[in-house]
Amino acid sequence: MKLIRILLADDHAVLRAGLKALLNAEPDMTVVGEAADGEACVRQATMLRPDIVLLDINMPRCNGLEALARLRAEAPESRVLVLTMHDDVGYLRQVLAAGGAGYVLKQAASEELLSAIRAVRDGGIYLHPRHTKALLEGTLDREHGRAAASDEKGGLALLSERERQVLRLVALGYRNSEIAEMLCLSVKTVETYKTRLMEKLGLRSRAALVRFALEAGVLEEG
Repeated sequence: MKLIRILLADDHAVLRAGLKALLNAEPDMTVVGEAADGEACVRQATMLRPDIVLLDINMPRCNGLEALARLRAEAPESRVLVLTMHDDVGYLRQVLAAGGAGYVLKQAASEELLSAIRAVRDGGIYLHPRHTKALLEGTLDREHGRAAASDEKGGLALLSERERQVLRLVALGYRNSEIAEMLCLSVKTVETYKTRLMEKLGLRSRAALVRFALEAGVLEEG
């Protein structure tokens, strides 16, 4: 069995110790590194290449949101799951827009965190049902009006079958390289499809694409 390799990034040593004990007790998980600030997190991720980075938002020397942006550029194969005390849709929106693969509250049960890690490892996006509801209701996304307008005008009907496939996989959290492999395309072609999707639907962010896909029922296809 291949272990899920996890990097912990939080400035509280006691919390890291507790998380490490929890995760290492699971038969399919192992903590390969720890970081107490954003700079160390990015540095460790580029060296260790973990499967999952468990990332706090409030950290010194490059906060979690800044670290997330750098991780997507410098360690793109590592998926980032944010573990935070902030039950705030503003932060959630920023995490999704920056390419985060999930958002879990620190006050959540340990079972939820473990489920989130496994879901993200398998290529999905993890959100608490309450956050998904916020996304569906449009309180999450600043582009609610734009996305709704696109849907009302039959935005989904504007898409080709391949574009719908790409939209679904983007919304499920797959990276461009993974989508390319699954659809037998080049990464550049996938990027072109994503750009075309944005233009056709009048959207500007990945979070907006996710919300559109949820409202249009695209995630239920395939």
